[in-house]
Amino acid sequence: MFARKETQKDVVVPKKSGEPLGIVVVESGWGSMLPTVVLAHMNPAGPAARSNQLNIGDQIININGISLVGLPLSAAQSNIKNVKTATAVRLTVVSTPPVVEVRIRRPDTKYQLGFSVQNGVICSLLRGGIAERGGIRVGHRIIEINNQSVVAVAHDRIVNMLATAIGEIHMKTMPTSMFRLLTGQDTPQYI
Repeated sequence: MFARKETQKDVVVPKKSGEPLGIVVVESGWGSMLPTVVLAHMNPAGPAARSNQLNIGDQIININGISLVGLPLSAAQSNIKNVKTATAVRLTVVSTPPVVEVRIRRPDTKYQLGFSVQNGVICSLLRGGIAERGGIRVGHRIIEINNQSVVAVAHDRIVNMLATAIGEIHMKTMPTSMFRLLTGQDTPQYI
């Protein structure tokens, strides 16, 4: 099993035949413990939101008996679209917050953090490095470093904050595509 049974929940979403679920899913990010899609947005008038059983950040591991674990994003989206004719959809989800909290221990600046960042987005990760062990994921947007928001902070400043940080470094990240949806930078394409 990819997730402990006690962290999973089965949800049945009632809907009309032909009605889409009204969700947007994104990839969980390279390095995620559970390689599946994450619920990034819900149409407030759609069946998923109306059911009051799902939350932004939920990892969808199964839909109507079909596992989404390990599938490419496009294949997972196709499986979700394929339930359009159903009048009820059974989802197995692992509830997780949309924001990932990361703690990295760095005793001194002579030790590299082991990741690169471009405009606040983690674009590469050194295998086995401090950052990977701390839970950093490629494709995630850094939203906070040591309790300081970096959402509207210039790239050079973020790099400097990371380059000079020592001790226990606290970061909050989320999938970039989810960040863009939640901040209105992208328009949701519901499925």
